[in-house]
Amino acid sequence: MPIPTEPVGSLPRPAKLQAAYAAYDAGTITFEQLSREQDKAVLDSIQRSQATGEPIISDGEQRASSFATYPLTDTLAGTGLAANLAGDGQYFAIFDDGHHRQLPRLTGGPFQYKTFAAEYLEKARKMASTPLKQAVIAPSMLMLLYPLDGNVPGYSREQFLSDLIDEAEKDIRKCFAAGAARVSIDFTEGRLALKNDPRNPWTGRNMLEQFVELNNRLLDRFSPKERKNIGIHTCPGGDCDSVHSAEVDYAQLLPSMFKMNAGYFLIQLASEKDKAHVYKLIGENIRKDANGVKQVAFIGVINPLNPRVETAQEVADDLLLASKYIPKDQLGSTDDCGFSPFSIDVKPKHGSPDVARDIAFQKIASRVEGTKIASEKLGV
Repeated sequence: MPIPTEPVGSLPRPAKLQAAYAAYDAGTITFEQLSREQDKAVLDSIQRSQATGEPIISDGEQRASSFATYPLTDTLAGTGLAANLAGDGQYFAIFDDGHHRQLPRLTGGPFQYKTFAAEYLEKARKMASTPLKQAVIAPSMLMLLYPLDGNVPGYSREQFLSDLIDEAEKDIRKCFAAGAARVSIDFTEGRLALKNDPRNPWTGRNMLEQFVELNNRLLDRFSPKERKNIGIHTCPGGDCDSVHSAEVDYAQLLPSMFKMNAGYFLIQLASEKDKAHVYKLIGENIRKDANGVKQVAFIGVINPLNPRVETAQEVADDLLLASKYIPKDQLGSTDDCGFSPFSIDVKPKHGSPDVARDIAFQKIASRVEGTKIASEKLGV
């Protein structure tokens, strides 16, 4: 069987769509007008993804406010925020270039998703002839909606977590019911939990093990057959061509991360300084039997933050080196991160989101071709 390959999920939103989001926030266009721009961007994303030869694609998350907030709000600015939430929550991350992203704050219960990812998938399926995957957000991210200290009046932390797991399970099951071939869970908070950034209090609370335990509460609701197609994505962030936790050594994260009973992992690696070090860590920690499922490591071979397009041979070389440390039947390829996890992203190193979008498809094509080359050389 050839080395499998798949995207993380997001693509840069066209400048015209980003302008439509701003106009909707300003009240100068209707939601229906915004939806029409989203439709155009999704169709373009699907058609151009299919043209790369990608065996499984996404809708580019063109309808999502962000990878983390899609269940909660229509736009990144907070238009259409769900019930029992306020816009003044804690920072999710402070990026190396100084900008930050903020989460809403829980004000009461019960906690419920406003939007399920399957709603995007159902619309995308009508446009696609290639199998579709869907990215969803981890409960470990959304647990940060609850105040770090104290309680929400009338709504205990444990009741919130119970409701959160219920909603996250529904999110995944709805995706499969809508026809998703794969579902990956975004877990960028995992590496950030080890940073201990004094500007961002939650990162100093040693929350990684809590995150892993909470995510396993979700994963353990699925059978091994189902979990074979449920993945975990980790990266050090990727927003406005900047990162938030690249300095954290994977040696601190991977032993805990592979304790999650997911069938596969999408792991940022193309931008790592010492790839062999991380390949070795993966080989030492990946499991042949994770509560009934063999884990597969999809290593990042494409850097979405760098406008230089990797060659197919560079992609193949990374996979060939990785195969020295990771069993061939547990090896796959992916991109380091979504190309634009947040809907508003000017992609400064690329010059514009439209240029970044064109480059993204070139990079995906290189990943697909390079993975084929590596598969042939490895005889799989």
